[in-house]
Amino acid sequence: METPVFEEIDPASDCDCAGCVRRRLSGHGSGSGGGGRPALAVTPRAVIVVATASAATAALGAAHAAPALPAPHSTGRAVPAGDDPETPQGGAAPLHGPPGRPATPVKTPATTRADIIKRAKTWVTAKVPYSMTAYWTDGYRQDCSGFVSMAWNLPGNEWTGTLGRYGTKIAKDDLQPGDILLFHNPVDPQKGSHVVIFGGWTDYTHSYYIAYEQTRPGTRRQATPYAYWTHSDRYVAYRYTGVATGTTGVPGAQPDETTPFPGRAYFGPGANNAHVTLLGKMLVERGAKRFYATGPGPRWSDADRRATQAFQRAQGWKGTDADGIPGPDTWTLLVTGKGRDIVTGTPGPPAPAPAAPAFPGRAHFRPGAENPYVTRLGEQLVRKGYGRYYGTGPTPRWSDADRRAVEAFQRAQGWRGAAADGYPGPETWRRLFS
Repeated sequence: METPVFEEIDPASDCDCAGCVRRRLSGHGSGSGGGGRPALAVTPRAVIVVATASAATAALGAAHAAPALPAPHSTGRAVPAGDDPETPQGGAAPLHGPPGRPATPVKTPATTRADIIKRAKTWVTAKVPYSMTAYWTDGYRQDCSGFVSMAWNLPGNEWTGTLGRYGTKIAKDDLQPGDILLFHNPVDPQKGSHVVIFGGWTDYTHSYYIAYEQTRPGTRRQATPYAYWTHSDRYVAYRYTGVATGTTGVPGAQPDETTPFPGRAYFGPGANNAHVTLLGKMLVERGAKRFYATGPGPRWSDADRRATQAFQRAQGWKGTDADGIPGPDTWTLLVTGKGRDIVTGTPGPPAPAPAAPAFPGRAHFRPGAENPYVTRLGEQLVRKGYGRYYGTGPTPRWSDADRRAVEAFQRAQGWRGAAADGYPGPETWRRLFS
């Protein structure tokens, strides 16, 4: 899948030139509804983010560029990005919205996080047009709150003023896929009120997330800065009270077959991103739990390499096909649940030798020095076979016995002159402890 490109466009309905203003006021043009009614007089400026066909990969990258301002209008006056989404909504109503009937009572049918996201994706796939008066074939109103009512499988169409009754407030750190971020403006509900479905963090910084939302021109799924663009302080996180507890079926913990392979660059030494966490969780589900003392987490570790290699070897792969770095084939088997699991009890790739402790610095090994590093150095020299220089000890105080033992070790490396002066440097330390 190609790298996503997000383009910011100044909406045509937000144009301030005289001609566009006259068309809006007369009810002609893109702002009027399908029934010939003029558009609402609320025309907040908004940044519409259009994802090209290359939508998914960079949206999950570890770094994100802040949204740029829209391009200047032809008048030469810059049009700033507005704070409020242009998403007016209808009030609480039954399914299909028959007029004159009261709203349904509060009920919270049981559901799962996976089902919430699955229902949200149906509108994304259908590109349901935004409308505060029309109802989709499933009976839900085609505005932001109708979209959440549908995804939560509520018995009727709610709005931002009533959705909170179906959920409980949660903290940002508790957000999981299927929760919502809700802003209700009680002073003017059709000005700025909006709600989106949280689809999971895009990276470990928790500054961007995948938002499923109903907004003009239609349902979309895209990476969004937390909590929602430029007025995040107004949004409150809610969890549906009828959602099943636990992590079973949670998107992000168990990606589905549509989750694209992000590329090998997201894995390996130095990698630190949400894809590493997803990989580890999938590997644990396939029998790799024993490789992880803690985690999995976003920072690539040798546990991730060994677990990946064990899974690759379970498929019968060898050589470069089982190098411990996931490729498209490894990823596809994991997200689809296909291929062979890692058999419990079979030996995995050998664990690497423990890394040498960090060299503390030359100042710790000089006449008069007394510290734990001197003791550690002496004990390692004894293990390596250079203990004959010690009458007693080793001890924390630097002595000539330490110097002579270090010099003997350095000469055993083939070093001479200043390179074998009896005082350890970084390379002496590394070789001694390797």
